Order: sequence, then C-alpha cells, then structure tokens
Amino acid sequence: MPMHFIANAPVRSTSGRTIPMIDPSDGQPFDEIQRGTAEDIDTAVHAARQCYHAVWQSMAPAERGRLLHRLSVKILEHADELTALEQRDCGKPTRQARADAMALARYFEFYAGACDKFHGETIPYPNGFSVLTWREPHGVTGHVIPWNYPMQIFGRSVGGALAAGNVCVVKPAEDACLSLIRVAQLAAEAGFPPGALNIVTGYGHEVGDALARHPGIDHISFTGSPAIGTLIQQVAAERHCPVTLELGGKSPQIIFADADLDAAIPVVINAIVQNAGQTCSAGSRVLIDSLIYEPLLERLGKAFENLRVGPAAMDLDVGPLIRQTQQQRVWDFLSDAQVAGIPMVAQGVVVDEAPETGFYQAPTLLRDVPVQHRLAQEEVFGPVLSAMPFQDEDHAIELANATRFGLVAGIWTRDGGRQFRMARRVHSGQVFINNYGAAGGVELPFGGVKSSGYGREKGFEALYGFTTLKTVAVHHG
Repeated sequence: MPMHFIANAPVRSTSGRTIPMIDPSDGQPFDEIQRGTAEDIDTAVHAARQCYHAVWQSMAPAERGRLLHRLSVKILEHADELTALEQRDCGKPTRQARADAMALARYFEFYAGACDKFHGETIPYPNGFSVLTWREPHGVTGHVIPWNYPMQIFGRSVGGALAAGNVCVVKPAEDACLSLIRVAQLAAEAGFPPGALNIVTGYGHEVGDALARHPGIDHISFTGSPAIGTLIQQVAAERHCPVTLELGGKSPQIIFADADLDAAIPVVINAIVQNAGQTCSAGSRVLIDSLIYEPLLERLGKAFENLRVGPAAMDLDVGPLIRQTQQQRVWDFLSDAQVAGIPMVAQGVVVDEAPETGFYQAPTLLRDVPVQHRLAQEEVFGPVLSAMPFQDEDHAIELANATRFGLVAGIWTRDGGRQFRMARRVHSGQVFINNYGAAGGVELPFGGVKSSGYGREKGFEALYGFTTLKTVAVHHG
C-alpha cells in the first residue's frame, strides 16, 4: 500500500484511513492510498523546514544541480515503471504516459543546469554607493498537483522550486499520485537530504486545505479549477503568502483561409483529444475562416470518425476519462448542446473491447456553437471540440477573446503580418503560430491571463516566481 513519503521515509496517515485507487479503464479499485490529515501536513512541513535550515539553505547551487541531475537520470532509468504507474492511475495510453515520464526527466535535467546560473544584477547609482540585487528562495513551498498530468506538472512546479533553493511539500491529486510517490523515493535514492521533498496524499478539502493554511508554507503553487484557485488565494491572503496559479483555459485555434490545412488538421485534433481532452491548454475551440468553414469541417469530421477510444493498455488514440464524475460532466455538456440544437458533425468510436465499467467518451466535433453557450465559455475537460466561423481578423479576435480565460492560442496563417497582428491582439499567456504547444517546450514560460491565473511555470522564468528579490545598497564613501 502506498504511503506518504516524509523525510525520505514511508509514513502512514494519522487518520488510519485510506482512499481507494480506481483504474479508469475498467472502473475497478486496484490499490489504496493514505487519507492524509492536517497533522500529516504539519509533520511534512516541519521536516521540510528542518531540512532547509540544516542542509538545503547552505548547499552550493552547483551541488543542488547535481542532485537534480541525478534524479533526472533515475527517472530515465525507471521510465518503464513510471509509465506503467501513470497509465493505470490516469488511464493514459502508453505513448502519452511514456511521453510524460520523458518530460519529467527533462524538467529535472533543465533545472539541474539552471541552479548555478541564476544571477542577480548591479544597479548604477550615485558615487559613494554600490547597489546589487540577489535572488533568495522563499523557503518551504507547497505544491498542489492535479490528476491530469501528475508527472509533468510535478516536474515544472517542484523542479523549479528546488532549483531556486526551496524545499517542497507536495499534495498530489487523490485520483492520481502513485508516480509522484515513486519519484520522491527515487529522489531519496539519488541523495536528496531527508525533508527536501515530501509527499502527503489525501483529499483536497482536507490535506490541500491544510497545506494552503499552514503558517510554515512560504509559497503555494496550484494547478486546478478557477473556483479552487480562488479559495487558495483567499486562504493565502490571510497570511500574505505568495501564490502561483494555473487555472485552465478555453483555448482557441484560429484558422485562416491561407493556412496549411494539411499541417493544421492533425495538430488541431491532437490538441483536443490528447489525454482525452483533460488538458488545461486543450485547443477546445476552433475558429475557422468562413471562406473554408464547410470544407474544413468536412475534413475534421472524417478525421474524428477515425479516432478510436479504449483501455489505456491498448494504446489507442484516446483513453478513458479519469473518473465517473468527469464522464458525467462531459455528458452534461453534450446533453446541453443537444437541447440547444447545436449540430454534431462527427464522433469517434469506443472500441468493443472497452469495459462497460470504464469511463469512456468518444471524441465529438460540434459546429455553429453560439459564442455565449457554455460549450464556448467553460472548460469541458473532455474530448469535445466546438467549431464556429469568423468573417475577418477583427471578428476572429472578438471570438477568441470572448471568454474569461486566456491560457493558450493557436494561429494558423501564412501571412507574416497577420501572424504578429493576431499574436499581439489575442489575450493569452502563450501564442503558437502554425503549431500548437511547440512539442511541450520545457524551456517555454507557461501561464495565463484573466481567469487562467497568474505567475509563470516552466523555463527560466519560473525561477523568479520561486524566489524573492533582495536589494543591497553599500555606502562606502
């Protein structure tokens, strides 16, 4: 039975209770995790604080980098094991689970190299003074990791925090945490001192809440829904604790008539069916130039009809959704679409081998979705793509910016001037031109505007959020 991992040791919860782990492919329990408590969080925070003051704070940046690099190597050595854990825990097809394990290793490789290259600066000032700045870690950082990409989001969040000189207490999602417990064990094997990386499992309203409220947490990183993000902010504000929030999106793919459609179509499809659409940056809206609206919908529809959905181990185009409540959520959106008379263009196929008790949803393409309908405004978090036509650049921008979100946007056009005009006008933290996602991009700062959150993860930019700036002015006459 997986347990908490605190100060490099497995720890049972003080509650004495467990939470069943459900395999999304068949809906059946296969293991149990600890149901953590506020007391467990306190134990983890105390271990982290002790490690920070006794070891981590005084460790040379280059030595931290070596530890992170050793962990990256360990992850690669255990990639098959981590892939299998993620696959069963999340229902990911094998290719996706393995890609996540590779991305996790790359995050720690990237941040290992950044540890001793994170510099301050000197500031020109009147004679008699020398002024400089340097970056200092917050201390103990708390990380609430969602269930859709446990390994990837752990890597971009925890990797950056450790590289910046912090120690970490991590609360994974109760639906998917086995890979992260194993990574913490690998960190101990790689030589991380006890308390540098701690994992406490449990429910959000119990363990997540206790983590956000704990006075020993100096910074909180959260990825999840806007509603929970608001609660995190409110709790953190009571003690003026800084936060980094990534709260999802309703991201548009904007396709102009001059676009390379052969290149765009497979990317547009992958951006909504990857991980069964359970992706914060999913391209869930496709805005199509009215000049090519009908022919492009026909091509997209044929592609959707060829998509196959099944158990994770079959490694098909799409795996199951994470749980029954998520499946019901997608069904509710599609039911609303039917009531509103929104036409369905095409659906994929759930294969016969898929157990009836699994949480499956065929990828669905809808057309003529009204801009104010919830399908165009809210995250479905499932493989549902909403199409709508636009008349010109102004209309495309109006539609693209018509939601409360602003995480990612894709722009497809050969016109160089239009590429930059659209990139400047769209409200989004990331903009991809004639691509979407740039193959993951560990190096690329990631985060949103508006209700998609604030702060940045990934890349070198993340290190600024995981540190505070100190200014030192020396008067020497």
